Parts: sequence; structure tokens; C-alpha cells
Amino acid sequence: MKAPAALTNPLRPAILAAARSSTVKRAVTRVPVTRKLVDRFVAGESREAAVECVREILASGRSVSIDFLGEDTRDAAGAQAMLDEYLKLVADLGSLPEAAAGPGVRRLEVSLKLSALGQALADDGPRVATENARAICTAAEAAGVWVTVDAEDHTTTDSTLAIVRALRTDFPWLGAVVQSYLRRTEDDCRDLAGPGSRIRLCKGAYSEPESVAFKSRADVNASYLRCLEILMAGSGYPMVASHDPAVIEAVAPLVAGTGRNADGYEHQMLFGIREAEQRRLADEDKQVRVYVPYGHQWYPYFMRRLAERPSNLRFFLRSVATRN
Repeated sequence: MKAPAALTNPLRPAILAAARSSTVKRAVTRVPVTRKLVDRFVAGESREAAVECVREILASGRSVSIDFLGEDTRDAAGAQAMLDEYLKLVADLGSLPEAAAGPGVRRLEVSLKLSALGQALADDGPRVATENARAICTAAEAAGVWVTVDAEDHTTTDSTLAIVRALRTDFPWLGAVVQSYLRRTEDDCRDLAGPGSRIRLCKGAYSEPESVAFKSRADVNASYLRCLEILMAGSGYPMVASHDPAVIEAVAPLVAGTGRNADGYEHQMLFGIREAEQRRLADEDKQVRVYVPYGHQWYPYFMRRLAERPSNLRFFLRSVATRN
């Protein structure tokens, strides 16, 4: 019997709008109990705290993709600071015994947002972001660490995928993220899933207009399964980023039908969500990667986690009510 999909949060549009509101940010971040829930989703504000968390995850048999939180950088100094932190992060990860160059699945990865690396700068932002991402990829290749470029809102998709294609000339292992709620994503999956490519498929966590995105839970789920089938039938490395029991259940038949082995795909889940399921899959010798965010700029990420699942929002509101 197929497990039901996770419930959609009816307040999702309002929460995603609040994620961009400085007024709401000030109100939320001043609530003392916010820190308790943030700690559930974010592995600390410092790189040292995040690496310690990574060690614990690796010891459990799971892999990691670590993200230094930040987006929408509007000045060159901010983009340079982001690049500097990523280079230090890659160096720290490269010192771990799990770092490994060469063929095979790498257990250590960094995820980055091109908007944090200068993509939106007024003076030639895409070039700046490309060169900053190239510097990170160069360091990561030497350290035995993978890199995946995150997806952001739909207005950045064309620029982001163009940068990924350009970088893949030198770094064919570079991962890209696509979002099943976008109507274009089936075509993007067909285009991107060539030999050696790595594609992370997620449902999407931004507020998008109906002209470019599916809005209902059923349509987003159906699109996800269609995209997943395309990726599994392709010649790349699918990364199944979902906590949805129905999606997880759908993976095994697709794997069996395409003849992939355990190193031919992976499950991905967020830090702090369904950890028991993460461990169950890892105990079955499946590749499981945990997306581990850290940093001071946790507010937009935190709000997107509240928007994704009613249980997250209920936990937060109940904690506020109890505290007050």
C-alpha cells in the first residue's frame, strides 16, 4: 500500500512571503524559543560547529552536503566573503579521512547558491558567480570533495543552469539541482542527465507564480515522479531529495527496472528531518546524504522549513505559546 504524501502547509504562501520581510524577521528572531527550533534545522552558526556535526553524520554511515547559508548577495565584498568561507570549508572537509578523490561516490560535498557568490551583481554578476564557483570547484577537486549548485527561484534558473553547463566542461562531476514544481523541469532533466552528471531532484521551496509552477500537491508530486523516472532512465547519477514516503517507496522499482546498483543513485534528506528514516535507509546499504546548513544567515532557510510541513509550523507556534 502506498504511503500518503506529506501534508501541504496551507499557510505556505504567507510564510514564504514572510521569509523576505525584514519586519517579520525582526519579530521571529527575537522570540527566545526560535533558537530551539533553528537548532533542529541548522548545524550551528560557525564552521567548526558544522564540521563537528558532519563528523557525527559520517560516523553513522551517511554522507553529507554542507551549505554555508546566504543568498542574494548585492555587493562584491559580500560575494568575496562567501567565497572565502567556502574555500575554508572545503579545506576543513578535505582534512577529514572520508575525503577521497577519484572515481566513486564522494561522501563529502558542499552545496552553494550562485546568488550568494555574486550572480545578481549589477556589473557582470553571472561572470563573477561563475569565477567564484570555479575557484570552489578547483579547491574541491583537489580536496576530494564534490560540489552541487543549488536551485533558487525561477528567475535565476536559466542563468544558473548556463553556469553549471559552462563549469561542467572542466568539472563534469558538478551537481545541479532541479525543482519538480517548475513546469520546465522535465525538459531540464532530459537535458542535464548525461553521462557522469549528478542531478538533485527536489520539489521546490520558493513562492512561484502559477504560470511557471505547479501549485497543487498532487501536481507537484506527479511531476516529481515523472522527473525521477527520466533521471533513473538516463545515464547520470540521480539524487533523490525527498522526505515523502511515497517518493521513497517509488525509488526501488525504478532502480530495479534500470539495473542501477547502490552506487548509481542516492537518497538525500535535510538535517533534522526524518533522521530515523535516514538511518534506516543507510542501514540497508543505500547511499544517504544529509543536507547540512550552517551560518548566521539562517532566517530564510528556517522560514522555508516552516513552510514545507504543517508539523514544523505547529511545533514552532506551540513552543511560542508555551513560552509566552
